[in-house]
Amino acid sequence: MSQNAPYVLDMKAGIYTWCACGLSKNQPFCDGSHSATPFRPITAHITEDKKIAWCGCKASNKKPYCDGTHAKIKS
Repeated sequence: MSQNAPYVLDMKAGIYTWCACGLSKNQPFCDGSHSATPFRPITAHITEDKKIAWCGCKASNKKPYCDGTHAKIKS
């Protein structure tokens, strides 16, 4: 499930598929749960090891990354 906060993770360089639908059991990454929805995951290419704030609310204007939009969403 999605959450009203970012997923802040130490990431290794690589290719990651971010969940856009909020249904994945492997948040913030896609597990294929979107198949019955109009949503499609977003592929992110991380070029170096670093800490990433992945969007958890699924409403960021900078998907797949957090831009603080979750702070404006009422629970």
